[in-house]
Amino acid sequence: MKYFVLSFLLASTFFLSSCNKEISGNQQFGDIALPGDTYSKTGENPFVKVSEQAVSTFSIDADGASYSNVRRFIQRDQTKPPVGAIRTEELINYFQLDYPYTDQAHPINLNGEVSQCPWNEHNKLIRIGIKGKPIPVASRPSSNFVFLIDVSGSMGSEDKLDLLKNGFKYFVDGLASDDRVAIVTYAGSAGVVLESTPGDQKSTIKKAIDKLGSGGSTAGAEGIITAYKIAQQNLIEGGNNRIVIGTDGDFNVGPSSQEDLVKLIEEKRDLGIFITVLGVGRGNLNDAALEQIADNGNGNYEYIDNLEQLRKVFIYDYDKFYTVAKDVKVQVKFNPEIVESYRLIGYENRLLSEEDFEDDKKDAGEIGANQNITALYEIVPVASANQKDIPTFTIDFRYKLTNSETSTPLELPIYDKGISFEKSSDFMRFTASIASFSMLLTDSEYKGNSSYDQVLKWLNTASLSDDHGFKSEFKSIVQKAKSL
Repeated sequence: MKYFVLSFLLASTFFLSSCNKEISGNQQFGDIALPGDTYSKTGENPFVKVSEQAVSTFSIDADGASYSNVRRFIQRDQTKPPVGAIRTEELINYFQLDYPYTDQAHPINLNGEVSQCPWNEHNKLIRIGIKGKPIPVASRPSSNFVFLIDVSGSMGSEDKLDLLKNGFKYFVDGLASDDRVAIVTYAGSAGVVLESTPGDQKSTIKKAIDKLGSGGSTAGAEGIITAYKIAQQNLIEGGNNRIVIGTDGDFNVGPSSQEDLVKLIEEKRDLGIFITVLGVGRGNLNDAALEQIADNGNGNYEYIDNLEQLRKVFIYDYDKFYTVAKDVKVQVKFNPEIVESYRLIGYENRLLSEEDFEDDKKDAGEIGANQNITALYEIVPVASANQKDIPTFTIDFRYKLTNSETSTPLELPIYDKGISFEKSSDFMRFTASIASFSMLLTDSEYKGNSSYDQVLKWLNTASLSDDHGFKSEFKSIVQKAKSL
């Protein structure tokens, strides 16, 4: 039986203010005032001298919310996004890349390379790629979904509840007969709209979705508790159990302290139930809280800005609803004879201490089936180092199987062969172009010789599959940003 606990965990009452540089209220961001939107202001990673700290450790991040939100600012609002809305790793990881998966012994496969840095010819760029194991449709595990849908008063606009309802109906069309779906809503209180129902009863499920309307305050914590309760009642041992949260994150009833909300999510995290957080709307979007709910609840975070984005999340990227590895960590040890300093591009709120790497109690990020994750480092080579004699960079990884609490180590050797950026892989040129674009949007002090024209030039040299046109659309976004 395929039970998908699509727990639309819409009421994520998780106000994590430990990214404690939150910005909210009627404040000015760049060129636009955003009444009520809340973003975390984390800054950007600086260059670190290898002589002072030779080891860099971080958790992977499988979110894509920042990209679609940035797209909305540029395309629809015709303004540059606030700096807090821009998370470079999410811009890069939004896109599906055809990273190879050849080693069936592990649920993730690794790849990487070194090339010249395109925005600073004196530096090098390291690309680290991770690929989640693909799962054929016939081999998908039994699944149990619970939709938790925010129907509070703030969800009344067309770009919120109505948009989500359309998306859920797309999802229902793809359910198998042995999948199951329950629907939980919350406003002033939480309620069960639809008990766990077989996937072949599509008409019943869609009617329940169609009846949803908005009104009232937002009791997020109660919704989360109820959604997890339903998911637990239908839990499939060894199967796929997931809660999907759809909300603008405007929580105002029930537990609201950072400590209470973090504790609630972390306690539920150990139940073997994963989450997907979907953010919607503008004006009171709590991006900061929604990202942290996903990060601390074994989940991922996406922002829905239009119907095509709904299709991406619910249809094109459907495999991501199946987690294949959890608590995935990356650690790079730099040789002081080769590297003078390094900078991890993005992942500012996913950094870990060196000791966290082998600590299996320390939470980290998840990767879904057929999903790709990319990380980039810019490094300053030691001036006297002979490039041809540069030894291998060895990057260590750790991951857990979804039903295990013990991590498995992997390592990826990357050789510096003195390759120019122009001769690097399409993967390198595409992902580096996105990183450069991100630095231009934030006016990063590390942007070097980046320009929008250069980004477009690099993108035009990268030949990658683009079944749904998202990579082509990115070029138009770069062109639009140039004109703003």
